[in-house]
Amino acid sequence: MPVAFFFGSFGALLFSTVPIAVALGFSALLYLTFFSSLPLTQASAQLFSGLDSFPLVAIPLFILAASIMAKGGISEQLINAANAIVGRFKGGLAMTAVLACMFFAAISGSSPATVVAVGTLLIPSMVRQGYGKRFSTGLIATSGSLGILIPPSIPLIVYGVASDQSIGDLFAAGIVPGVLAGIIIMIVAVGIVYYRDLGQVMAQLGWRNNLLAIVKALPALFLPVLILGGIYSGIFTPTEAAAVAVLYSLIVSGLIYKGLKVQAFGKVLVSTVRTSSMIMFIIANAGLFAFVLTIERIPATITSALIAADMSPWLFLLVINVMLLVVGMFMETSSAILILTPILLPIALSLGIDPIHLGIIIVMNLEIGMITPPLGLNLFVSSGITGMPILQVAKAALPSALALLFALALVTYIPFISLGILG
Repeated sequence: MPVAFFFGSFGALLFSTVPIAVALGFSALLYLTFFSSLPLTQASAQLFSGLDSFPLVAIPLFILAASIMAKGGISEQLINAANAIVGRFKGGLAMTAVLACMFFAAISGSSPATVVAVGTLLIPSMVRQGYGKRFSTGLIATSGSLGILIPPSIPLIVYGVASDQSIGDLFAAGIVPGVLAGIIIMIVAVGIVYYRDLGQVMAQLGWRNNLLAIVKALPALFLPVLILGGIYSGIFTPTEAAAVAVLYSLIVSGLIYKGLKVQAFGKVLVSTVRTSSMIMFIIANAGLFAFVLTIERIPATITSALIAADMSPWLFLLVINVMLLVVGMFMETSSAILILTPILLPIALSLGIDPIHLGIIIVMNLEIGMITPPLGLNLFVSSGITGMPILQVAKAALPSALALLFALALVTYIPFISLGILG
């Protein structure tokens, strides 16, 4: 009865108009009120302890760095560099879009920020070049989802905190899968361009101007090198790396590119506070929800049942992929990670699956959730940019979403893709 009430109240709230953070926290609070002998002060204690983690400080700092770079003219430099590399080919602007999203993802760690920064500039240009509004919007929506996989990645930080794994190792493990997914999306996009005869080959500015465009983008592209290099050399922790990212983004955006104006900095701070508050509120309530799961021994029960079923690692990975794809359609990324990690991690460890590999699989699944209705955040962002209905954006994103599924299958069953870089 307590468990049924707990999940029933959560499900009822989830499918109402209540925000998911409230659904998580309120269902847990109802359980503690009616079915637990613990004092209600335990709820506030758990909300606090859910945020009482030094690595979580990295989240608002990386969000601030992304906001600074989004307002500081970084996206234009990255698009110019991407176009200099692949723009001369047929379908070059489509490849430029994917490559620019990969570049910006490596700087921001945020999918919505990537869609806004790249999509606002490139979607109108792609439409003018004959790629069509639907194709352009779907491609940017999907490519923008790489922001939660290519480091620095906020969901990987959340998984690292939930699983007590090295955030630096998770960042490193996300590089090759993220690049692989981007390349596969690019191949699919070019195939569609040739099949439908979309777009025009853009006029090139010559090798000197192309080289200059790449050189101008180097200060921005150096940020992920600085972050990962600093972490692995032991110069700073991932949290300190986030602070370095803020300082570096200020220098690049304000002094090198001169795109960040003083009067715009207030808006950057307000945007950062709003986004960070939303994520932290979700994390706190998800921690309270996970506390109730632990009280009812739900993770332990599920773990025991699956181990008793003698499930093979291959089948377990297939099951969690299907489950996570469904969860990603209805649940926000951070909430899903915090709730499911305590359940999935013990089973994975018992089957000999590396926890870093599991983290990449979880994030890649939820990455696809960013472009699947009804909750796909990138769909809403892309819709806001272009005015297209959500379902039309989802349909337009389907071919590149299938490319992500293929990349997910490769990463799932070839662990070397994510773990090889760790040695």
